[in-house]
Amino acid sequence: MSKVIAVAGGTGSVGRTIVDELEKSSLYDTIVLARNVPEHKDNKSPVFAADYNNVAETAQLLASQKVEVVISTIHIMEEIASTAQINLIKAASQSGTVKRFIVSEWGIVHTEASPLYKFREDAVSELRKSKLEWTRVANGYFMDYYGYPHVKTYLKPLSFVIDVKNKAAGIPGTGDEIVAFTYTADVAKFVVASLGLPKWEEITYCYGEKSSYNKILALAEEARGTKFNVTHDSVEKLNRGEVTELPSHPAMYSIAPKEVLQGIFSLFGKWIIDGGFDVPEEISLNAKFPDIKTTKLNEIVGAWKGH
Repeated sequence: MSKVIAVAGGTGSVGRTIVDELEKSSLYDTIVLARNVPEHKDNKSPVFAADYNNVAETAQLLASQKVEVVISTIHIMEEIASTAQINLIKAASQSGTVKRFIVSEWGIVHTEASPLYKFREDAVSELRKSKLEWTRVANGYFMDYYGYPHVKTYLKPLSFVIDVKNKAAGIPGTGDEIVAFTYTADVAKFVVASLGLPKWEEITYCYGEKSSYNKILALAEEARGTKFNVTHDSVEKLNRGEVTELPSHPAMYSIAPKEVLQGIFSLFGKWIIDGGFDVPEEISLNAKFPDIKTTKLNEIVGAWKGH
């Protein structure tokens, strides 16, 4: 009998990618939890409207569908979404059927300097109070962004460090610092594989390729057939909460004001310099599942050739 996996936020970017991969497996039946059921859905998995404010109702929903694992991909940038995830954890704990929970992080583990740190640690604190086995996934930085819109991805466009479309870069540090990059589809493959592990660690590491921004810049310049306009952001500049404004950034300010975006990107820049975007290879899912072949940066960035 197939295990039932619930993907919270499964109509969104990372969630939808994971649902795609789950649907390829005969080991699992998938349901999607969403605040609103879309009129037209792209996946075969049923979508259930979840009122995360009602813990008892959500617990009953999970129990009625015999859900054993909840994968949260709720996009958590503010208090409302954070509370929704905490309530989902409570519901999972109360359901009587859920045994495992993947908390929504998808990237790297943040430090206290991050504005998202509290939201993430509040969720972990709630999980520690439960009897659920849980993990958080650390996959470095999504490489999809450097192939968009010429690769399949559900992520929205975001230019961090390198703006391939506009042939510009603002590189933190030397550009030689090692960063783990992973294609969302490969994150999904690792996550689905990890469901079969007998035991989870509190942090689940995976990566597609370890590289540097100087190497991505070289790939991008080759793909676009021209040199980029490149600046380097010093630690001093990053410490002021500033980064080089790339041509695509102003269009994002209606969603994230300039000072907010610069603040997050400068923090990310410092983490890159400090090695915070690398992942330990020896305890990664790559080591546990060597048969999973990951997408490489030359495939993603190389998708720009001819455009």
